[in-house]
Amino acid sequence: MYTIERFEKEMFMMYQLKHPTGNSWITVCPERGGIITSYGTNNEERLYLNEATLFDRKKNVRGGIPVLFPISGQLHNGRYEWEGKVYDMPNHGLARIHPWEVLETHSDEDHAFISIMFRSSLSTKGIYPFDFKVIFTYTLREDQLLIHQTYENLSDQPMPIYPGLHPYFKSDKKVIGLDIETKTYFDYNDEQEKQFTGQIDLTHLKEAVRLENTHTKVKATVDDQSINMTMDEEFHYTVLWTEKDQGFVCVEPWTRDNGELNRQEQLIEVAPHDVFETWVNFQVL
Repeated sequence: MYTIERFEKEMFMMYQLKHPTGNSWITVCPERGGIITSYGTNNEERLYLNEATLFDRKKNVRGGIPVLFPISGQLHNGRYEWEGKVYDMPNHGLARIHPWEVLETHSDEDHAFISIMFRSSLSTKGIYPFDFKVIFTYTLREDQLLIHQTYENLSDQPMPIYPGLHPYFKSDKKVIGLDIETKTYFDYNDEQEKQFTGQIDLTHLKEAVRLENTHTKVKATVDDQSINMTMDEEFHYTVLWTEKDQGFVCVEPWTRDNGELNRQEQLIEVAPHDVFETWVNFQVL
């Protein structure tokens, strides 16, 4: 049987889903932005986590798998205009800085999952003027992490979104090989389109780089890890990022490009009282 352990750490309630052998697991902290803090396969931790940032509510968490909603990336001057009114929006949106609610947990002989919810409130509507309900279901099956996402628009007008995920994978090396059918990538450091030769060295790059997904499977190789992502076709981009002298690389599935809420050309618009569903699966070998 898969198991789910509930425990408290530094005043936060944590949920750990574990394979019957104990060789694979995921740990979730709903109160801290619904974040996955740990993902293990083959009895090895695959995610980087700076625990000091996790337990300090004033800081953005460095590590785990932060949820990016309603936007992925940044906006020009941290602002956007919608229907004639200007709003301030934090980098990567609101989901990662608000507590989530646990809806359901389940485990059996085949898998284990936890479903959590993030709802709009008076504080979110001052930044993002929509009523919404976001539900994530994190499932552990064998060594795979499955993330099903539901974005429900409870408003009477279309709701613009372009969500994503921000996984921090443990690695002391910064060269990432990618099995992806694209000939170019966009470098946010100098805002230039460049030739893609199969790998990217992030060692001296402060900002991220972005590659366009030409199909729904992406394989990234870093150190001795093979990071396999399968995803819904709405995930148009893979974004790579790191920080100097830090033991991680980020391989991030994004639905749309940085700054899309400023351009408003390719937004995903959820119709009033409708639902947008999508998914991403990870397997690290």
